[in-house]
Amino acid sequence: MEGKNNECGGIYSISKPKVNMCFPPLSWQTYDIDFTAARYEGDQKVKNARITVKHNGVVIMENLELPHATPGRLDESPAPAPLYLQGHGNPVFYRNIWAVKK
Repeated sequence: MEGKNNECGGIYSISKPKVNMCFPPLSWQTYDIDFTAARYEGDQKVKNARITVKHNGVVIMENLELPHATPGRLDESPAPAPLYLQGHGNPVFYRNIWAVKK
């Protein structure tokens, strides 16, 4: 894989990862994600969301500003929303998922 914004570690329509840190197929992949949601005053967005991502221990996104939601799920809004984990129809297993509110 080339490490495009629609491949492993990329943020769809926003950014490709700094480096493609994928392990071989059928290997466990690890992600450490620090996400700060967009800030709203009423229904008006006043600050974009930001994200830092470590993939298999290497920073692939650092304090990246997210100007809009990614396609495929809910539009960005001030309301709470669920976390989606995608698999693109491939056999995918998840384990040891932590969500910690800061």
